[in-house]
Amino acid sequence: MNPEASNHHPPRHAAAPDRPIHQVRPDGRIVGEIRSDTPVFVISVAAELAGMHAQTLRSYDREGLVSPGRTSGGGRRYSQRDIELLQQVQRLSQDEGVNRAGIRRIIELEGQVDALRDRLAGLLDEVAQLRDELAAARAVPSNSVLALGSDVVPWRRATTTLVTWRPRH
Repeated sequence: MNPEASNHHPPRHAAAPDRPIHQVRPDGRIVGEIRSDTPVFVISVAAELAGMHAQTLRSYDREGLVSPGRTSGGGRRYSQRDIELLQQVQRLSQDEGVNRAGIRRIIELEGQVDALRDRLAGLLDEVAQLRDELAAARAVPSNSVLALGSDVVPWRRATTTLVTWRPRH
C-alpha cells in the first residue's frame, strides 16, 4: 500500500450500531438520536459524504457491494455505516487495486469476523458468569444442608413396617 495515497481518505472506523448519532437543533438542543445503521441519507447526500459520484453508488448497489435501505417508493436511503462501507470499497478499489470480486469477498469475511467476535464476547461473558457461580458454590461448606439452599425438598420414604394396635381394656 502506498502510504501517501492512504492519507487522502479518512481512516476507517468500525461501525458501532449501538453508538447513536445525535440530532442537534441550531440552538444546540439534542432532539433525538439516529443509530449508525439507520438509513437516512438520500443518494445525493450520501455521495457527497462518501466523496464520490451518485452513479458510483448506484453501481455499487447493482453489484451488491453496498445495499442501502429503500423507501416505499424504491428510493435509496444510506446509513452512516453504508457511507463508511462506500469509502472502504473506494479505498480498496482505487488505492489497493482490489477488483470487485475481491472487495465483495473482503466485505463478506469482515462480516464473518465481526459475527465471530460478537459470539466470542458472549461466550466469554457466559464463562465469567459460570465461574462466579462456581466460586460462590465452593464458598459454602459442602457438608452442610444449608449449602443446598432452595434445592432441599422434604421427602419421606415409604416403609413396609407393620404396626399392630390393640386397645387396652
